[in-house]
Amino acid sequence: MLDLIILGLYYFICFLISIAVWCGPKDLHSSSTGRPEIDPDGLIFIGKEEDIKKSQRITPKINGREIVVFYHEGKFHALDSRCYRKIFACVISDIDGQACIVCPWHKFKITLETGEGLYEGINPLEPSPTPKWQSKGVKQRIYKVTIDNGNVYVSPPDFSVSFDSDYYAELYQKGGELAMGK
Repeated sequence: MLDLIILGLYYFICFLISIAVWCGPKDLHSSSTGRPEIDPDGLIFIGKEEDIKKSQRITPKINGREIVVFYHEGKFHALDSRCYRKIFACVISDIDGQACIVCPWHKFKITLETGEGLYEGINPLEPSPTPKWQSKGVKQRIYKVTIDNGNVYVSPPDFSVSFDSDYYAELYQKGGELAMGK
């Protein structure tokens, strides 16, 4: 009986820690006015380079739009924090030589460099069709990352071009998790 109580307490503590991590501060780049800090070049301050390297990822907000900034294999990548279907609670995997995010719910694969969606398909016209990784096209909005004097900046998004991820990013921005559904 004591084992069950200890096990239950362990899972409860893990649950509380995961909630604290998920709901923790996300507007790390905002000034005291609550607005993003924009440098003279129009870049938006995200955080300190060393802090992001240590945590491997952060999820700041830019004008209410949540993005995710990854530090992976010596490079910084920034993209919308919602995949072109729902939410990014994801794992980074190497797929066909490219660093990709794999959505745990939909198993969509999205490249960190370009925002392309990848799928494994075959050409039925081949004599012995073998699956090969192919592009669905760019599905995810990515942001250019700039490092200057130990600070990490992203370029503001260019909304003259739309991506599939915009729908879910805007839906979340308007109503949070409740608007996302399951």
